[in-house]
Amino acid sequence: MKGRFITFEGIDGSGKTTQLRSLEAFLRASGHDVVITCEPGGTPLGRRLRAAFLESDATVSPLAELLLFAADRAQHVEHLIRPSLAEGKIVISDRYADATEAYQGGGRGFDADLIAEVIELATGGLKPDLTLFFDIPVETAFKRMANRHAASRANRMDGETAEFYSSVRRAYLAIADREPERFRVVDGTRGVAEIEEDVRQVVGKLLN
Repeated sequence: MKGRFITFEGIDGSGKTTQLRSLEAFLRASGHDVVITCEPGGTPLGRRLRAAFLESDATVSPLAELLLFAADRAQHVEHLIRPSLAEGKIVISDRYADATEAYQGGGRGFDADLIAEVIELATGGLKPDLTLFFDIPVETAFKRMANRHAASRANRMDGETAEFYSSVRRAYLAIADREPERFRVVDGTRGVAEIEEDVRQVVGKLLN
């Protein structure tokens, strides 16, 4: 049995993690063997890299940021994603390689060819079968992040500007234009239940 690889993408505050948890519960209740993971931090090494970057007060150069995420992804692909897919499982990751193109390419401004080379090196060419991008205006994202900060500790990426997140969002939408068969844009401004239904329909078509 062939496994399936699904990724959830979106700027911070888009609601993707909430939808991922909902889909996980739905698929498990339907009898599917599901592996839930995330980037950065999907493996023990990845969690240490995540802490070193997102939860540290140290200054991190943009190039170091790019390479840290690539190292996390290489470990993630080799030790979790590929083995799980080989066992026929459904792997759902909260972020993957598209995040590097959006955040480090669109947001940080790294050259597209360099980004593509780093992604290829880290993934060995492994691409998701389906990517869902939860799209919301940057202004909405900032309001949601402000509410989240009141309840938990902010991480390094939460301090970025509206201009940065606008560039990230544009990069994600550019991927959607380039790869419409894989990359689906989901309107994240609607109610949770309405979005859940859309997600289940799209994923259901892939699994069937």
